[in-house]
Amino acid sequence: MMFQHEPHPHLLRRQHGEVRPPKVRDEHIGFNGKIALALTNGVSTMWCAYAFAILALIALPYVHNTLQWIQWISQTFIQLVMLSVIMVGQSVQGRAADKRAELTYSDAEAVLHECLEIQRHLQEQDKTLAGLTATAK
Repeated sequence: MMFQHEPHPHLLRRQHGEVRPPKVRDEHIGFNGKIALALTNGVSTMWCAYAFAILALIALPYVHNTLQWIQWISQTFIQLVMLSVIMVGQSVQGRAADKRAELTYSDAEAVLHECLEIQRHLQEQDKTLAGLTATAK
């Protein structure tokens, strides 16, 4: 009895180039999504963090007591400046995650290729064994 390999339907879609790793640019985001993406890309820069820091420092001369210091630090400086800094950090982390995902995808493609090679090797061995058993009868 010969083994008959039936590939998974996902593999057939991959062979036809229908499946690739998703990218942000591939998403249909519409008008509102484009605005949100543009604002996110603008605010998540260190230049924006510097601008927010300068804006926060403009209000610093008007701080006169402890309560105003606490409010300035928490409501002005942290919210304005740290927002952009955190977004920059998340952007860096996201790019690193994208690179890891691409590498994982490439590794999976390589493993798939090796598995298909093993499958072809086994099919050749099946043919050879079938030939040997046919001649032995």
